[in-house]
Amino acid sequence: MPELITPTGRLHSSWLAARDEWPPGAHQDGTGLRLAPEADLDSPEVFSVWVERLREQADRSVAVGEGRVHATHWWIVEDDSYLGAIDLRHYLNAFLLDVGGHIGYSIRPSARRRGLATWALGAVLPEARAFGLDRVLVTCDDDNVGSARSIERNGGVLEDVRTTDAGVKRRYWITP
Repeated sequence: MPELITPTGRLHSSWLAARDEWPPGAHQDGTGLRLAPEADLDSPEVFSVWVERLREQADRSVAVGEGRVHATHWWIVEDDSYLGAIDLRHYLNAFLLDVGGHIGYSIRPSARRRGLATWALGAVLPEARAFGLDRVLVTCDDDNVGSARSIERNGGVLEDVRTTDAGVKRRYWITP
């Protein structure tokens, strides 16, 4: 049975195995990789620094960098195996309103087609409601049929499909 957990250094090996399934340079939405230090995440020490940054991003008393918003990160795990990530952005900036939305997620390639994205999105919606969000924007690439289905299964109502600097995006609103 999958669960959502706070990112932790103890899953370093499993996280590395998942990372290696992705093509080099692939964007993994919801992972917070943009918060990773410049050094290599293969190092347990560097990995621990990144995990701490992920945790800090949820703390509204800690300033976030320019262009960033506070967000809560969870890892999708099963039996101590990292399967993916999901994050809840506490509010939207202009980029997130246009492209990224309140919630981002990604599932490692070997764990796809099991309903994990649908399940994880459904599990995070009550968290969004607890933050006081009365509606949540979730986006996906226009050609990502699986992600669109996950969003729609969680009540997503398509607002529009738009061309952005990050490609063509489907933008859905969900009432948590």
